[in-house]
Parts: sequence; C-alpha cells; structure tokens
Amino acid sequence: MTTTSVTNRQFGEAQPAHRLALLLVDVNNSFFDPRGEFHYPEALAIVPALRELLDAARAGGRLVVHAREGHWPGLADHEGRKLPGHSYAGSFDAAPYSGFEALEGEPEIRKRRYSAFFGTELALLLAEQGVHEVVIAGVKTNVCIRATVQDAFANGIRPILARGAVNSNRPHLHDASLEDVERYLGEVIEVDEAVRRLRDEPEARP
Repeated sequence: MTTTSVTNRQFGEAQPAHRLALLLVDVNNSFFDPRGEFHYPEALAIVPALRELLDAARAGGRLVVHAREGHWPGLADHEGRKLPGHSYAGSFDAAPYSGFEALEGEPEIRKRRYSAFFGTELALLLAEQGVHEVVIAGVKTNVCIRATVQDAFANGIRPILARGAVNSNRPHLHDASLEDVERYLGEVIEVDEAVRRLRDEPEARP
C-alpha cells in the first residue's frame, strides 16, 4: 500500500499585517446591481469608498475576507419567515458585484443569516490569522452590518465601521446603528482614516 502526499501547497503562518483585516459584507449583485432583487439606488453611493478600502487593504498586505449571502434553493430557511426567497447559491444575485471578486488567498464566507459569523467559520478563520481589529464594510448598516459587528465584538475582535462605506435604504436606522456601534461595540471613523490604517499602519493596536 502506498500513500501520496501533496507537497505543492503548504499551510501558512499568521502574518503581523493580519492583526487588522477587512471584511466586506454582501457586496453582491443582489444589492448593488440594478438587476438585483434587493437593489436600492443608495447602495451605489458607497462603491467608491468600498473600492478605496479594498485597494488599501490589498496594498497593506491585510487579510481580506468576502462574506456573501447564499441560500439553498428549494429548502427550508428560517429567513423565509421575514424575507422572500433570495440570493440562492450559484445565482446572479449571490455573485460578487463587478470589481469585488475575491483574489487568490482572499477567503469567501457563505452565510445564511444576517451575521457573517453565525453558522460560518469566520470566527475560527480570524482567530487563526491573529486578527485583533476588523474594518467591516458593505450593506445594510442596520441588518447584516449591525449583526456582524455585534458578533465580532462578542468574539473579542474590535469592529470598525467607516462612514460612507456602509449604508441602508432606511437612513434613520443607518444613523441609529452607527450611534449604537460607536457607543457600545466599536469604532466609527471616516473612510480616509480607515484607508490610512489599512494601507499604512504596521499592525493593529493592542
């Protein structure tokens, strides 16, 4: 009996630059493409800021994670109690919005709840990479962003939101969520500051 070992791929080591990470939430066709089922025009207003954050994170050697909604078609889903069927795995809606496809080495997390942590491997992934702080960007502030921020905090990771890189089609709930996050859970900073930290800071603060 012979065994074959795969040697062309190796596990890596946690990188100091990964102490600060970027997590993009639901930057998918469903919300951003005008043909998407949950598209709202205001979503497009944050695309330039999202692009800036992504470019800065890549330039700074940060861990970049893409969390994308993806439900099973034809199967029961608890979200169906509140929302119509949407973002089925493999569908147009669940695909990344143009320009926000994951590069090699950028994990993609498929989620079926509002939080990118719930029922996924995100907490384990961030812990193994030594992530202390995470800039969270995408949509919607009062739903998936808010839920993800709370779970980041619960997992001992400092969440950071950048004004102008998250939004909602319900502005009053967007504003209330930012106030809630800043008061109880993490930081809310300007996009320019988030870009500077992702690109230039050698590592996250202790």
